[in-house]
Amino acid sequence: MTEPVSLGEWQPDRNLAMELVRATEAAAMRATPWIGRGDKNAADGAAVDAMRRFLSTVNMNGTVVIGEGEKDDAPWLYNGEQVGNGQGAECDVAVDPIDGTRLTAEGRPGALSVIAVADRGSMYDPSAVFYMDKLVCGPAGVGVVDIRRPIGENIRALARAKDVDVSEIRVAVLDRPRHEQLIAEIREAGAGTRLLMDGDVAGGVNAARWDSRIDLCVGIGGTPEGIITACAVKALGGVIQGRLWPKDDEERQKAIDAGHDLDRVLEANDLVASDNCYFVATGITSADFVEGVQRNGPFVRAESIVMRSHSGTIRHVISDMDPSRWM
Repeated sequence: MTEPVSLGEWQPDRNLAMELVRATEAAAMRATPWIGRGDKNAADGAAVDAMRRFLSTVNMNGTVVIGEGEKDDAPWLYNGEQVGNGQGAECDVAVDPIDGTRLTAEGRPGALSVIAVADRGSMYDPSAVFYMDKLVCGPAGVGVVDIRRPIGENIRALARAKDVDVSEIRVAVLDRPRHEQLIAEIREAGAGTRLLMDGDVAGGVNAARWDSRIDLCVGIGGTPEGIITACAVKALGGVIQGRLWPKDDEERQKAIDAGHDLDRVLEANDLVASDNCYFVATGITSADFVEGVQRNGPFVRAESIVMRSHSGTIRHVISDMDPSRWM
């Protein structure tokens, strides 16, 4: 028996991201017929099935630690499921076959298929606390912003760091009743908002990108999405901070029983301890940084982004595929 190896030790790991992108492409392609048809469960089911099938061919020994899981009562890609062909590196795998099922069902922009991978044992275990208060921004915010400070202070500090007027700062926030006060405070500070219907991962990635019109993403969203976003942030050199946000007393007690400090601010290295992680996303409907699946002559085109934190490499992948073999 040989000892298990990490992603950093496994020689062919440079090809892993290009294997993973086939799985997100498959999920995006299989979800495409359900765009705008109002059935988010059917879209998600198709994406889950396609992603799982393609992950079984990937050269890794993966364990799903962020999956469809308990929150969605899913039979596949659940937390603890083994994925990959059993060869290669031992790793943690986080999946979201559709980040934005409602966006897909309603034909709205911003839906993605996402996978993140890191060394085994490096992804944070939130112990079934499904929500987290988060702050994400790009490299300009390193050492500048702090989730413990009022949002107005963070906006002004980030504007100074970027050498722009506060009025030029744009802040992404999920459009939820729980964020009414936060949205008011952002606008009172003089910044603008980008209200997100859904798409927690896309909002965070946009905030961390240097070439995005979004400067900051804040508010309460999914804990799993936060961990996935952290993999992208580590590749982009940005900032992510979060604090667990139990939705009720039962969930709060679960977190306390699991040993979580609910006041602790989790940084990127807390959410993903590995310095060798991957983030892969394919557009289902068009997002700011990838186009959605679209017809291109006799083919269907999928656009993806592939990031690796170890090398700081960001690749854009465009694939043209024969729809008769996918739809």
